[in-house]
Amino acid sequence: MLPSYDDLLIKRFEQPDEVRTFEKGRFETVKVGSMTIGRASYEPGWKWSEHVGAVTGAAFCEVEHVGMVLSGCAACRMQDGRYYEMRAGDLFYIGPVHDSWVVGQEPYVSLHFLGAEHYAQPNG
Repeated sequence: MLPSYDDLLIKRFEQPDEVRTFEKGRFETVKVGSMTIGRASYEPGWKWSEHVGAVTGAAFCEVEHVGMVLSGCAACRMQDGRYYEMRAGDLFYIGPVHDSWVVGQEPYVSLHFLGAEHYAQPNG
């Protein structure tokens, strides 16, 4: 682990505080100060409702997300039918009650600055 002092903390995703794994994906979290940051890594064919929701018992993701796409492309459909696609370099906000999935054959990776603490948990 890298140095930690009262006013300095450096962490890396290579040594996450927690890893949540599910079919075709994983979600790693790192706690930095009072903030939990997540890194989502999904394989082609991953879909939240099939690979996370089925395990957590939820029909839709109820977590509010703010993040940035590092690579790949994912789609998001809100419960009311609105549809969005997010690509590498995009910053995003997604409100609760949505489904999402990987688009295309490239793995999808994103960082999550809001919502990481509760994502891929029961009722999350």
